[in-house]
Amino acid sequence: MSTLTTSPAPPLPADGLPISSPQRTLTVALAGNPNAGKTTLFNALTGLRQRVANYPGVTVERKEGFWSLSPDAPPARLIDLPGLYSLDAASLDEQIARDVLTGRASSHTPAPDCVVVAVDATNLARNLYLVTQLLEIGRPLVIALTMFDLAARQQDTELDVAELEEALGVPVVPVVTTQRCGLDALAAAVWRAAQEGASPGAGWRLSARAEEEIASLARGGRGEADESNARLCSLAGARYAAMIELYAEELPQDAERRASVEGARSRLAAADPRWWQEPVLARYDWIEQVAARAVRAKRGAAAERERTPTERIDRVATHKILGPLVLLLVMLVVFQAIFSWAQLPMDLIDHGFGSLGDVVRASMPAGLLTDLIVDGVIAGVGGVLVFLPQILLLFLFISLLEDSGYMARAAFIMDRLMRGVGLHGKAFMPLLSSFACAIPGIMATRTIENPKDRLATILIAPFMSCSARLPVYTLMIAAFFTGRKVFGVVSVGVLIIMSMYLLGIVVAVAVAWVLKHTILKSPPPPLVLELPPYRMPSFANVVQTIYQRASMFVRRAGTVILAISILLWALVTFPRAGAPAQGDGERVQPSANAREAETVQPAAGASNVAESAGAQTSGDKGEQIRNSFAGRLGRLIEPAIRPLGFDWQMGIGLIASFAARETLVSTLSIVYNVDDGGEQSGSLIEAVRNARRPDGRPAWTPLVAVSMMVFFVLACQCMSTVAVVKRETNSWRWPLFMVSYMLALAYVASLVTFQGGRLLGFS
Repeated sequence: MSTLTTSPAPPLPADGLPISSPQRTLTVALAGNPNAGKTTLFNALTGLRQRVANYPGVTVERKEGFWSLSPDAPPARLIDLPGLYSLDAASLDEQIARDVLTGRASSHTPAPDCVVVAVDATNLARNLYLVTQLLEIGRPLVIALTMFDLAARQQDTELDVAELEEALGVPVVPVVTTQRCGLDALAAAVWRAAQEGASPGAGWRLSARAEEEIASLARGGRGEADESNARLCSLAGARYAAMIELYAEELPQDAERRASVEGARSRLAAADPRWWQEPVLARYDWIEQVAARAVRAKRGAAAERERTPTERIDRVATHKILGPLVLLLVMLVVFQAIFSWAQLPMDLIDHGFGSLGDVVRASMPAGLLTDLIVDGVIAGVGGVLVFLPQILLLFLFISLLEDSGYMARAAFIMDRLMRGVGLHGKAFMPLLSSFACAIPGIMATRTIENPKDRLATILIAPFMSCSARLPVYTLMIAAFFTGRKVFGVVSVGVLIIMSMYLLGIVVAVAVAWVLKHTILKSPPPPLVLELPPYRMPSFANVVQTIYQRASMFVRRAGTVILAISILLWALVTFPRAGAPAQGDGERVQPSANAREAETVQPAAGASNVAESAGAQTSGDKGEQIRNSFAGRLGRLIEPAIRPLGFDWQMGIGLIASFAARETLVSTLSIVYNVDDGGEQSGSLIEAVRNARRPDGRPAWTPLVAVSMMVFFVLACQCMSTVAVVKRETNSWRWPLFMVSYMLALAYVASLVTFQGGRLLGFS
């Protein structure tokens, strides 16, 4: 097989400086197939020197960092591209990656001076298809051979790196990111490749007839339709541009050029009806030859290959019956660990914010400013930050499951259920991501090609119980179900929270079935899913993920939640004087049997302290809140929410939670005036337990708590999620539809829960 020779021009610098200039910052793109170790490699190369944003004009996430290639030059700008299998992009993710690699992205993303391709050494043939396409565009290329330690331990084959490098014609560097092996060699190879210029081109050829047609088109020049590819043609040459035109789905816009392409296609079709498959077949034929040179059977290898550890584990993990049971067990262990391990740090944070409030109140004169800082800022933000340990543990387990390879098995197991309701199997991963946060989950739906499948997934993603709901669940469970165990082992709280998660899943499945059989009717395509081998999670990658998510949560608490807390404090503080407002609202009455504040359970998540005396507000303070702007608004909606078991004070929390779910906790801290400077202290959990209606009955009961949790499972209470849905669908029609139907479902489900519980005698 002859080798294709091209004469590409050197890459065009984005800043006008020559690549060899020591003042110039190189741009390096990191590409690769999904599950090839690309993100782990990116984290190892950049450490904490990275930032996450969106590509201009789209909601595709981009990660950038700085990578030191040479001590004599500034750190390079490393761009982590979305995973893709080929440059024949089908989804928005792949389109963005292709445009960056070919230099056709926006001015915010310059053409890369060099491309690093992460190639899984344990699955060489599949990963090399993308490499063949990148070789064709003529950009400087370096192969990072990931999973090399796993490939070296394979019992029946061995990989010859020198042979692979010679066959490809580009540098090949084995790396083991968990041990940081090969990273310096990779940096040196990238630096040399960027200085030397473009790669030698692809080593495969089409049939003689196809090559003749391509050569004829290349000699004919480019029409107007090719002007957008001018930069690509300057790199890879007219031959590659002509081949793209010949095998593209769309014809050129220029009439003369279109006639030339149509003529070439007609002549090829007359000789071979399946002519359009030739580039794919030629690439794979060449890949087989490369793999045959680089991968050899070990001497003395057994004739019959033994099952790998991955295959042995998958016999159970992906079993038709045992697989779902294993998945359920994994979920149970995760939630049990989240509740048990988070108790101590939550208690410490709780005590810290309580002490901070006491210190601030004692050191400042009484007045509005002191009330604002203690009751608004400390009580509001602290009431949410106390749940940070639980949220970090959730992200820890998600990261471990993803890095280990089990998440793909969970998607495989759930595919039967997804297809049963008409959803694509790819919908599982966005829905799974929504358990952490609905925003990245909704953005992840861009990997779903079918628009109706994608829209259906977007509309049900908010049903997944995101981390913002955890503070609400934890407060309700700690107030009424803490300390109870089933069979003396499993906490009742764990079973309740699992029930909330399962409720969201069941309702999402039911809604998806309705949508896919009515307004979004379409048959789901078959699921094509890669199951990566099981591997040890990367410690650095896990830490990096937790750090990023913790930073996002803390920033959210320091901005959105802080602003909402201050606004709520103002709404419950003003007006400070005047006649009581008219209305039927109820007011908090002191507990009939005031008692000393009990020791706070660590899992309660309480973040501030309150007066003893049953943790109740005084009559004057209760009257102030009742007649405040917030109190009037709560009493306005009370007739609508009373059938759900909620009073006007809970109504204030519900209204605030539509901006961000977790603000319910900080809202209750402010409404119940938790931490008003008494000599003894209690917590928000005590305020919830001891709140009374005018007739002396408890305002909160276990049934009310369950009704509240059910409402939070099903209602769409996040303005950020609504904004993302609007951007993803490019219309207000679908986000408004989503908020409306979810709110209606939440109301009905909460009504059935509370009224049904009363009929059964649980009131």
